[in-house]
Amino acid sequence: MPDRTRIEQDSLGEVSVPADALYGAQTQRAVNNFHISHQPLPPTFIRAIAQIKQASAKANHELGLLSEEFTNAIARACDQVIQGNFPGTYEQQFPVDIYQTGSGTSSNMNVNEVITQLVKRKTHLEVSANDHVNMGQSSNDVIPSAIHVAASEMVKHQLMPALDHLLKILEQRAQELSGIVKTGRTHLMDAMPVTFEQEISGWKALALHDRQRFQQCMERLNSLAIGGTAVGTGTNTHRDFAIKVCEHLHQTTGITFKPSDNFFASLSLPSAALELSSTLKSLATT
Repeated sequence: MPDRTRIEQDSLGEVSVPADALYGAQTQRAVNNFHISHQPLPPTFIRAIAQIKQASAKANHELGLLSEEFTNAIARACDQVIQGNFPGTYEQQFPVDIYQTGSGTSSNMNVNEVITQLVKRKTHLEVSANDHVNMGQSSNDVIPSAIHVAASEMVKHQLMPALDHLLKILEQRAQELSGIVKTGRTHLMDAMPVTFEQEISGWKALALHDRQRFQQCMERLNSLAIGGTAVGTGTNTHRDFAIKVCEHLHQTTGITFKPSDNFFASLSLPSAALELSSTLKSLATT
């Protein structure tokens, strides 16, 4: 017996969507077209997009572009996505394959559609995924911004505390073993005497250098592409939109984000994300 479905419609026509899906036509088309890895985007990334949607709604309200009623409804729906407080699982409601359209349009619209449906289930408002939830945004600036937001939160709240704990334990063990001498080895052969304190001090220094690299990288990772819209020109958004989005993201994350100093660069190459990847590899090698 076939699963229950409903019919959704977009500019390309009608498409069949699972009856219990919160998403709509554009998400379903992506699911139909991209059978590649069967690996969806992780919840941390989806939550970051929802955080940007929430900050964007509040920014547009402050700029006089979105009513208070629409803003509050969208913000509440974003909270549901951020907290995972919605019917089904992240994998069920955000099923788009990680290999998709180049700009991540499918995932951006997936989040827009879910937020829209959550609003419609609790209010009488005719919210549009494009005109309201995605107001002043483009997949081209939302997706790289979401990568930065998700990565920044994970570095601040998970990686750095773990690294600080490691440094503390290394210092503790170095002191505990300060008087113990061992044989230093090079090329798998005995070389010169060395204390455990000396050896561990090398490990600690390497980890400390990586920590410093993370701090330096975070300055660039906290710079967001949001506000550049489709190609970096900022078309179809208010000139103060980007700074206000960053202010609201700071309120919810505790991280000081700022608009990119050049949207064309931010939309062209994820250099800060690549720098973070390189620093993670350095730490792994350490």
